[in-house]
Amino acid sequence: MKAVFQVQPVDGRELQQLEVDIRNLVVAGWAGRDMAAIEHHIEELAAIGVPRPSSVPLYYRIADNQLTQADRIQVVGDASSGEIETFVFAVDGELYVGIASDHTDRKLEAHSVALSKQVCAKPVGTTAWRLADVAEYWDELVIRSIIVENGAEVLYQEGTLDSLRTPQELIAGYTNGTALPDGTGMTCGTVGAIGGIRASTTFIMELYDPRRQRSLRHRYEVEILPEVA
Repeated sequence: MKAVFQVQPVDGRELQQLEVDIRNLVVAGWAGRDMAAIEHHIEELAAIGVPRPSSVPLYYRIADNQLTQADRIQVVGDASSGEIETFVFAVDGELYVGIASDHTDRKLEAHSVALSKQVCAKPVGTTAWRLADVAEYWDELVIRSIIVENGAEVLYQEGTLDSLRTPQELIAGYTNGTALPDGTGMTCGTVGAIGGIRASTTFIMELYDPRRQRSLRHRYEVEILPEVA
């Protein structure tokens, strides 16, 4: 899948347009940095019938045609929901970071986590940063998401990245210590849902840099298709 990102510089120069051919899409699951955080997310999902993982972290392969930068996705039934995650990818050996939603079918998740992730499109934002520009203070970055309930925007997720494994650690676990290959994109874990996991037809996600007072943001709408037998 060809993705186009506008890379935000830190030195006042113009945006850099970057075209990437993502041929290998990976969702890093159970990516918490400590067992308490991991256990919280496991219990959160167990409450809706999702079995415990066999090991942590886990790397789920997703068909690259599920990646989308559109502002609308379609899902079957009303049991899916989004999750804000950082999204790392490599171009000419350099790592970049954007944002993505690991949109997942929660009904199917109780049967198979891998299948529940595969059946849903994975929305990705259209802006990115050089990972080297934020690596020094990575733990200070904030991920958050907002949903719409009863016509009002509601904070759904929020947390600093110090609760999650770093992209470098997750990449090393996936590649056995080698660099992330060009053409591979990886989501890097999420934080818990405030008030529990639930669906919304609007999902707004943001990665916030408190030092430079800037954000990566993306919004998408969800069209629910009928679930017929």
